[in-house]
Amino acid sequence: MPNKEIDGLSIAGDLYDFMSFEVLAGTGVGAHQFWTGLARIVADYGPRLRALLQERARLQAEIDAYHRAHGSEPFDATAYEAHLRAIGYLVEAPAPFSIRTANVDEAVARIAAPQFTVPCSNPRYLTRAISARWSSLYDALYTSDVIPEDGGAERGQSYNKVRGALVIERGRDFLDEVVPLASGSHRTVTAYVVVNGALMAAIDGGERTGLKDPEQFAAYQGRGEGLSSILLRDKGLHIELKIDRRHPVGREDRAGLADIILESALTTICDFEDTVVAVDVPDKINLYRNWLATVKGSLRVQFKKNGRVTDRLFSADYRYQAPNGGPSLLFAGRSLAMVRVTGPQRLTDIIRDADGAPIPEMLLDIAVAALAGLHDTRRSKPPRNSEAGSIYIIVPKLHGPAEAACLDEIFTLVEDMLDLPKNTVKLGLTDEESRTSLNLAASIHPVADRIAWIGTSPFERARDEVDTFMEAGPIGGAAALLAAPWMKAYEAGDVETALACGLGGMAQIAKGRWTEPEHLARLVAEQAEDLRQGASTASMPSPRAASLYAMAYHRIDVSQRQKDIHTALTADTMRVRFVEQLGTPANKAPLSADEIMRELEAHCHRTLAYLVRCIDRGVGCSRVPDARGVIRMEDRSAVRLSSLCVANWLRHGVVTREQVIDALRRMAERVDAQNKAEPGYRPMAPEFDGSAFNAAAELMFIQRGAAESDIDTIIAMRRREAKAGQPPEISNRFEFLKGAMGKLETGEAFYGTND
Repeated sequence: MPNKEIDGLSIAGDLYDFMSFEVLAGTGVGAHQFWTGLARIVADYGPRLRALLQERARLQAEIDAYHRAHGSEPFDATAYEAHLRAIGYLVEAPAPFSIRTANVDEAVARIAAPQFTVPCSNPRYLTRAISARWSSLYDALYTSDVIPEDGGAERGQSYNKVRGALVIERGRDFLDEVVPLASGSHRTVTAYVVVNGALMAAIDGGERTGLKDPEQFAAYQGRGEGLSSILLRDKGLHIELKIDRRHPVGREDRAGLADIILESALTTICDFEDTVVAVDVPDKINLYRNWLATVKGSLRVQFKKNGRVTDRLFSADYRYQAPNGGPSLLFAGRSLAMVRVTGPQRLTDIIRDADGAPIPEMLLDIAVAALAGLHDTRRSKPPRNSEAGSIYIIVPKLHGPAEAACLDEIFTLVEDMLDLPKNTVKLGLTDEESRTSLNLAASIHPVADRIAWIGTSPFERARDEVDTFMEAGPIGGAAALLAAPWMKAYEAGDVETALACGLGGMAQIAKGRWTEPEHLARLVAEQAEDLRQGASTASMPSPRAASLYAMAYHRIDVSQRQKDIHTALTADTMRVRFVEQLGTPANKAPLSADEIMRELEAHCHRTLAYLVRCIDRGVGCSRVPDARGVIRMEDRSAVRLSSLCVANWLRHGVVTREQVIDALRRMAERVDAQNKAEPGYRPMAPEFDGSAFNAAAELMFIQRGAAESDIDTIIAMRRREAKAGQPPEISNRFEFLKGAMGKLETGEAFYGTND
């Protein structure tokens, strides 16, 4: 279909038709209004964004020169800070302030709870995540490793009563802990009843007792002694007791309790970025169509599971009776959806500007995401995505205050274009670049009227640190990098600065995703530390994980922790945290040859295991085994980190080019073996010349520049190649530095491809 030319923009025809017939329809915004508005934003802010990216490159060149001059000396934090201030990398912190964001949903601002991050390319995952606001604690305990399998408690293929009994005990203990009875234990309850608006429990011996805190009884379904559901409330979250004496579990339970349902993931990030692979018009339309259907509540998917066709829709809201006999109460059945768009370094050729150049993809993403959000903000009847009438857009890869200020201006122009009240579009600020972390208060300040989310990303922060300190010397292992003192200071400092800027109770403070979906016992044991640090949410890999992690939000009062942390903050403690973040990731203690090889193999395996699904199948986030066979949820952030770690070792002579190539080939054979049972899998060995393997080799030998942009360009180019089924453009993959890399650096190889 021919492109549509409007006000200097050349728009892919299929995208124009999709926007006209699906997104714009029903919003009151005309096609001319939208496209001319976008054209003005592109004309004004395309050059601004390019200038900001050039400033990134200038600053990095200054930092590289400093490290080359001082790399052999002990790290001097005072001198390094002075250098960063002299070149403009560090700016003066603003005077103390509090954010002023209004109309933020309670699920975002006030209630601490788990969160999902889901690829917006997959409607099946989207419907599952949005509908998993409520999930079964019994199922999560039974199917996870939280309960050991010894003593006859194996999970097995059929229901194990021994394991079931342990699940029920664990569930009752949880109820005693967070919604205790005035006397006795939930373990000894034989029936729950509602009497004069109060929940009563009959326990052994016929005695009746109420809740220790009667206010925790929120609502119910059923009558008298024929209750079918009891809704309890703790720290803003709800716990549902399902009563069903005909259910296989309830039939054998003294109180007829068939399940405990926890309100778990209150919010879901629908991702356009690292968990998806969107390289052409059909891919982008798929993302936009799924986001549109999500905010409209109309997303529907059919798929086969266990030989049967399953029809999945969003969960409806739940209606309960009020304890005092008043009007019935409605509780949200859906998770609130946010969207994460691409960062400012990415370009897209599905629209070209007046000079024929690709436009910043972020500008298109923000405009389309906000336009789709109109279908929700202008809806008068429930269910609505945002009861507060807001649209939540998270933007990654921002470097510091100037880029945050530019983004606020872009959001304002989009609101004007769509006739939205100012600050309707709420901003999520991802703290994943060192220039943002070290200037965090100054980065929050220009968006103080619209920020509603801030979050960390350990893998991306580590990647940026490796890139920033590339010239300082060789780094150690990735595990040591992620556990380094500066990383701990970054995680704690993000929360402390957010609280100092008034985000507590006003916005969501998030931590990165748990990446080991099969190791949930560790999740329960370790991740509670995020809550103690004051984070109000963390991203979970599954509803099962969210249900288990939700228990921590009942055990730890995050709101009180935030108040305590904020009260204890002083200028001196925040200064110490800042200096700790200046620490270098360079490793002055040499690794053994065996340690180097194991680490190199792990990086090569991670990269190949991800890329073989990303490039061959278009899967941006999936469960992949690591080099030891441990299942991990991987997205592009892990590949960025691994490729830069190898680039660092090549730069400093820790490994040779030949060692990297040999490790890639050996790990390709291992990845082939791990995937051999998957239908349609295309092995990389013995030719080692497919798109996925070639991309991995290119990433390992990447020339430095805007690292994340180069990596994304390579992946996108190879994905397009795989989709088209075309032969590789480069005859010798390990000689690509002789010309082919020049195409990657200029973008010619990527942007010269037609959709």
